[in-house]
Amino acid sequence: MSETVLVPVDGSPQSADALDHALEKLPDADIVALTAVDPIAAGYSTAPGPDAAGYPGEWIEQAHERADTILDDSVERAAEHDHEIDTVRVTDRPARAIVDYADEEDVDHIVIGSHGRTGVTRVLLGSVAEKVVRRAPCPVTVVR
Repeated sequence: MSETVLVPVDGSPQSADALDHALEKLPDADIVALTAVDPIAAGYSTAPGPDAAGYPGEWIEQAHERADTILDDSVERAAEHDHEIDTVRVTDRPARAIVDYADEEDVDHIVIGSHGRTGVTRVLLGSVAEKVVRRAPCPVTVVR
């Protein structure tokens, strides 16, 4: 039975680096890319303008579409490494989603980027990687 490795992806260069690391260093692992749609942060990240969401249903739908695009990109990235991965999209706070998934699915290892957000949202929401390191039920590799 092979090792199950969870790689949280959020579209940032750091999460792409984490996925590359997992694909290169753990080629025999079953890799799962997880994207968490944060229902709280989605409201903060919606920029005003003609494409901005007008009500909660719209912005959560846009956030789900963005998450699906991130997961599709992760599948393509894995294919470049001749690897197939599984993907999961959840709606929850990212750190909680990652830790809960790792616990519920008996994940053996988490590989996470050092940070994904910058600026105000990072200050407001805290460091996801730090929370995962403190709460994870398995070893965590932080990729910088």
